[in-house]
Amino acid sequence: MPVSRLARRLVAGGCATAAAMSTIVLGTATSSAATCSDVDVVFARGSGELPGLGITGGPFADAVKADLPGKTVSSYAVDYAADLAQTSAGPGATDMTRHVTSVAASCPGTKFVLGGYSQGASVTDISIGIPTVLGSGETIPAALASKIAAIAVFGNPLRLFGQNIPANSPTYGSRAIDLCNVGDPVCANGVNVLAHLTYGFDGSATKAAQFAADKVKAAS
Repeated sequence: MPVSRLARRLVAGGCATAAAMSTIVLGTATSSAATCSDVDVVFARGSGELPGLGITGGPFADAVKADLPGKTVSSYAVDYAADLAQTSAGPGATDMTRHVTSVAASCPGTKFVLGGYSQGASVTDISIGIPTVLGSGETIPAALASKIAAIAVFGNPLRLFGQNIPANSPTYGSRAIDLCNVGDPVCANGVNVLAHLTYGFDGSATKAAQFAADKVKAAS
């Protein structure tokens, strides 16, 4: 599928609508890892969303924190354009990778939970080394792979090409959950825009957070 056609599909699928929703539904876990935490949730928002964790990342990060009592959990919102033209996933991956590399150097005991929604899922794909037509960027060094406790993505465009992180990442597949709602135009080639906009409050975020928390506990 040509990139321009894919971009139109993603926008038509509801990424632009997420921008409006992000002004209504924002998670509270938005602090960065200023000091060393046990777990750092690194999340990339979807296309058109306001800067921050976004309509899916906010609830997800909050749920991860709630599922890890007794551990300090910080969060970092990937700094990238999240543009509607679908051209910013590569730079987003570079920012995600550089954040993980920087924190890992300063805080060797910190474990990471990576995640992304919509174009943010593509950011995550690229950062962990899965090629995508939505761009290229820096990838997390192999020496830091053990620091990544879990990965959670929602509405991943990679699925339009018959791929997903659990099946297509030899390094991270067993630590990843890749959720796609039935009818989601961005990951399931469907026509239900609402299916793409509800991951933050339809149970998907809490399901993914429990998966991530279990992986963190197993890695501790």
